[in-house]
Amino acid sequence: MNQLLLNLLLALAWMLLVGQLDAETLIEGMVIGYLILWISRSALGGAGYFRKIPLVVRFIFYFIKELIVANLKVAYDIITPRHYMKPGIIAFPLDVATDLEITLFANLLTLTPGTLSLDVSDDKKTLYVHALYVDDADRFRKELKRGLERRLLEVLR
Repeated sequence: MNQLLLNLLLALAWMLLVGQLDAETLIEGMVIGYLILWISRSALGGAGYFRKIPLVVRFIFYFIKELIVANLKVAYDIITPRHYMKPGIIAFPLDVATDLEITLFANLLTLTPGTLSLDVSDDKKTLYVHALYVDDADRFRKELKRGLERRLLEVLR
């Protein structure tokens, strides 16, 4: 976390030096700050920060792709005369363990059109999910386990 804070401070310093307070300059400052921290990583320590950033970027692109695909699937189903929906409620066994991990996973899942997190079991081992397209419950669980949950755990752990 110290490396992230230092990167933000370097980005803010860059914004002040350039004299522009906009998102583009902030992103430039974050990239320049990241490069400075990467060059000085042996002196500052904290190599974990440099492993996490590419994982976070990959996760963001993965989630955006999943969001677009889900939107297109739901939109296609709405505009065509035949409905392809096979709704169902799935009990999904969780590998995420902490309250933060469960909350992030459930909220990211709910943000994706066609899925809705309903409830978490009392022992926090199972998440109940309503999905619009459940052809095979086991395949749905495997796709979710290999996709969103695995990538989220890579970023958080």
